Amino acid sequence: MNHPQNEGLTRRRVLGGAAGLAAGAAAVVVGAPPGAASATSTRTVPDLVRWRGQAANVTITRDDWGIPHVVGRTDADAVFGMIYSQAEDDFNRIERNYLISLGRLAEAEGEAESAIWQDLRQRLFIDPEALKRDYAKCPAWLRKLMRAWADGLNYYLATHPEVRPRVLRRFEPWMPLSFSEGSIGGDIERVPLTQLEAFYGGRQVEMTDEELGLLFGEPKGSNGFAIAPRHTKNGHALLLINPHTSFFFRSEQHVTSGEGLNVYGAATWGQFFVYQGFNAHAGWMHTSSGVDNVDEFAETIVTGPDGSRFYRYGDALRPVTTKTITLAQRTADGGLVRRGFTTFATHHGPIVREADGRWIAFALMNKPVEALQQSFLRTKVRDYAGFLNVAAFKANSSNNTLFADSKGEIAFLVPQFMPVRDDRFDYRRPVDGSDPATNWRGLHSLAGLPQAVNPKNGWAFNTNNWPWTAAGADSPKAADHPRYFDQAGENPRGPQAIRVLTARRDFTPQTLIAAAFDPYLTAFARLLPGLVAAWDELPEDDRLKARLSGPIGLLRGWDHRWGANSAPTSLAVFWGEALWARSVQPARDAGMSVWDYMAERATDAQRLESLREAADRLTQDFGSWQVPWGEINRFQRNDGKIVQEFDDAKPSTPVPFTSAQWGSLASFGARRYPGTKRYYGTSGNSFVAVVEFGPKLRAWAVTAGGASGHPGSPHFNDQVERYASGNLRPVYFHPEDLKGHVERSYRPGR
Repeated sequence: MNHPQNEGLTRRRVLGGAAGLAAGAAAVVVGAPPGAASATSTRTVPDLVRWRGQAANVTITRDDWGIPHVVGRTDADAVFGMIYSQAEDDFNRIERNYLISLGRLAEAEGEAESAIWQDLRQRLFIDPEALKRDYAKCPAWLRKLMRAWADGLNYYLATHPEVRPRVLRRFEPWMPLSFSEGSIGGDIERVPLTQLEAFYGGRQVEMTDEELGLLFGEPKGSNGFAIAPRHTKNGHALLLINPHTSFFFRSEQHVTSGEGLNVYGAATWGQFFVYQGFNAHAGWMHTSSGVDNVDEFAETIVTGPDGSRFYRYGDALRPVTTKTITLAQRTADGGLVRRGFTTFATHHGPIVREADGRWIAFALMNKPVEALQQSFLRTKVRDYAGFLNVAAFKANSSNNTLFADSKGEIAFLVPQFMPVRDDRFDYRRPVDGSDPATNWRGLHSLAGLPQAVNPKNGWAFNTNNWPWTAAGADSPKAADHPRYFDQAGENPRGPQAIRVLTARRDFTPQTLIAAAFDPYLTAFARLLPGLVAAWDELPEDDRLKARLSGPIGLLRGWDHRWGANSAPTSLAVFWGEALWARSVQPARDAGMSVWDYMAERATDAQRLESLREAADRLTQDFGSWQVPWGEINRFQRNDGKIVQEFDDAKPSTPVPFTSAQWGSLASFGARRYPGTKRYYGTSGNSFVAVVEFGPKLRAWAVTAGGASGHPGSPHFNDQVERYASGNLRPVYFHPEDLKGHVERSYRPGR
């Protein structure tokens, strides 16, 4: 078997006669990226006339929190106004999302070498020419929405000449097909960039600690609770929407039309559907799922006498598919270099790396048209039956769903895209691609998926944990399903969710909000007794006995609840992080979760040394090992950049809740940064909402920081105190709710 680097890299002519390597640079072209004509050249008089005509059918009303309430005559008009208002608030995030989804990030950030490999990864699965063909075959109603999306963005650029896109100066209607799901981490991110670079770059590259899962960080995911009417005081179903994403990842919007659209919630920047939200009759919350529906196939490659490549499948040899992908990369002087890559694929998917002498093909869902239809149509459903009809597209691959409606129905569902596989094989690792028995065999039926629909216990939840506790005793049973329906296991938020959901049968919106911010930390309740026992067993003359007496006393008397004024929270978090660092690799080697390893296999010496390290670090950075958690854990928003720089000397806000790693339902992923001693959060609770589906819907919500990405806006940071305290504000869902709360009302372009 020959690796592409061993046969000589394919050379070809690219632009101006310059030669390029299949795995490297081809030619430098000075100037703007392809398709990046000036703003004045990307619009015509007919364009402007059409855009102004559509804008006349749209009204955007900003409430006193800056939230846009968009009203359009038709769904397409509403989409036009929806994306226009998003661009007003943060065009930079819209453009960056599409640079990523289109595989063009290196055109803006080419100095960072990782950008070119991120683009290549994307383009292995996303072909712009194929998406254009898909667009032409889309249902007419969907093409109409996609045209309105492009027109809304282009009209925004035409009416805001001061906005300078980095690359994308004109948006095309087919582009939303490249970004048709709104989840925080798409399936494609499971392909490690270092190994993609090693394979197509023809060099050895070590996997990073982040790729190996060895770094302590905030879990990607979310919380969702659905509560049936019989467990609520008012007899109405309740829904908690609590996505845990990177901050400022989504725009809070209310979008209505004369064609029945009336949806409120969080839309990922650049998308024309509310991803997590509700309408007057139904609501849905997506949580990152632990199902295994993305697989790797180890291919046996055979090279023919003429150098052609085949892969073994059963008793046959099939030709390896070869495709050239050409990417553009910006250089330090502002020019572009073209880089061509000869890429490979089998029927299982693109080749993404090599392992143990075999090429690894990567299989995932690639149904952009169905995914975009499912994402938009679910925003108009009125009940569970309607939601299930939309789910029949089977184009949700990465998310569980918590659902509730005004009929009182609730449900927990796993992703609908679930390939049928032979459960004899362990799909958590690459399976033998030459064995036809490992092949996907269609998709599971919706009825055959793990689910909890109207469970007798009266509630359902998910915290990115396994589905087997989603509804208490009424949960789906692991024994009834193939093992590939879970690879996440339990996490500390799972027991905490069960704890708060079983604490009462008379939930109100306010008590549900309180449950979502309940401060109990289940991980420390489990872990700290082992630490205290280890100290108790130390001989009296041991050097750590006296040294750790004070810290042990502080933790021994703690109630395991976070709080801004809590010094035990600070000590416990620093101790937990130190013990995590000692446990993560052996836990991985043992096939255990890090929490289980810390509780069951960490040694007494590791527990005590981690406490010593934590106390020393607190003392070094803050002058004492008794520091209130709010002095350390902070929210700071200095500017509108996607990647912020933090500064201890600048204003910041204390946040009382901790990382979800310790079981906090309210999640705040924070750490130190270069030059800081304090921790600053960048992920976790982002958009939080509680919805009551009564005869007249009521809802409360909060967004991290504020609705605007512009530091000069009064809505850049106006929600931070509510965010930190869990004091959700009323949502102005009905027209009468908006009365007295209107900041301004206008048409796009005016």
